[in-house]
Amino acid sequence: MSRIVIRNLRKAYHRTEIVRDLDLAIEDGEFVVVLGPSGCGKSTLLRMIAGLEEITGGEIEIDGRVVNRLEPRERGCAMVFQNYALYPHMTVAENIGYGLKVAGVRKEERSQRVAAVAATLGLGEMLTRKPSALSGGQRQRVAMGRAMIREPRVFLFDEPLSNLDAKLRAQLRLEIRQLHQRLKTTSIFVTHDQIEAMTLADKLVVLNKGRIEQLGTPAEIYHRPNSLFVAEFIGAPPMNILASEVREDRFLHLARDWRLPVADHIANGPFKIGFRPEDVAVTQQPIPGSAAFDVLLVEELGMGQLAHGKVGDATIVVHLPKGSAPVAGQRLFVSVPAAHLHVFDSEHGRRLDIDPIIAEDGLHQVVGFAAPR
Repeated sequence: MSRIVIRNLRKAYHRTEIVRDLDLAIEDGEFVVVLGPSGCGKSTLLRMIAGLEEITGGEIEIDGRVVNRLEPRERGCAMVFQNYALYPHMTVAENIGYGLKVAGVRKEERSQRVAAVAATLGLGEMLTRKPSALSGGQRQRVAMGRAMIREPRVFLFDEPLSNLDAKLRAQLRLEIRQLHQRLKTTSIFVTHDQIEAMTLADKLVVLNKGRIEQLGTPAEIYHRPNSLFVAEFIGAPPMNILASEVREDRFLHLARDWRLPVADHIANGPFKIGFRPEDVAVTQQPIPGSAAFDVLLVEELGMGQLAHGKVGDATIVVHLPKGSAPVAGQRLFVSVPAAHLHVFDSEHGRRLDIDPIIAEDGLHQVVGFAAPR
């Protein structure tokens, strides 16, 4: 196992910065997932760690040794690629054992180690097949086996499941997680798929334009996003975000005809208010703090429904439990407990320091948060 420390890492092509002043520590045996949109620098980061991409500035340290100038084979990393990168003319056994052959490992020992790795990955009956005779999931297992047999200090996964169908992705996610629990090898997994990120990660790194937007456990990032980018990027469907305003009447206006009273210390001005679809309470009749919700479209999920609709001049999505039967054109009423509101600075999109608090004012909730005058 190995600890990885990245300090002030930069990568630029000509004048275009891909990775910017990135600092990250990955502990021994940790499974870290790097998540972000296309072009945010996540694969470039992985390739710099592997030594496949030259760095522009900063340091990468593996197991206490700076590896900036080391060749890829000297870093103790094994990489699993999106496109498998198997040799088509070789059998499964030959593909898995190729690295040992190049290293001069004796044939008998090589065969034993290939058999052991193949058994771990459920490939024992496929050792004589060639990649063309395998399914996509089986090919990816072979690619993983080729990495495993080297007994690396670090596993690097570059979107390894993106070419597979949904069922195979779910199956291999489970297998990768179980494999990590057995081997305890430090692992970095790059993806743009939120389900992969949330289910695999011990620690999640959200990358945006070459910088770390937020770092934490999947639960921390989902329930307490540090910025509008994270709030809107994490979650399927994403968080509802409303351009809101505290006015002289001492109400927070979430949308036309939807307002909540605010605590006296809150300054007037614009804010971005967010809330998750599953945190919206839906009723047939109005209650204090609720607003009319006109259903436009209903998506059936099996476990429930997603209702898309309008509150005043704003469009939001709400999650309804199984058994609800809303229809387009129906009017319902929605409300959000103040404890489930997320407040962001309107100018910079950063989360305010303190979560909304609840105080009772007759039958109404009073919203308060860190927004000094």
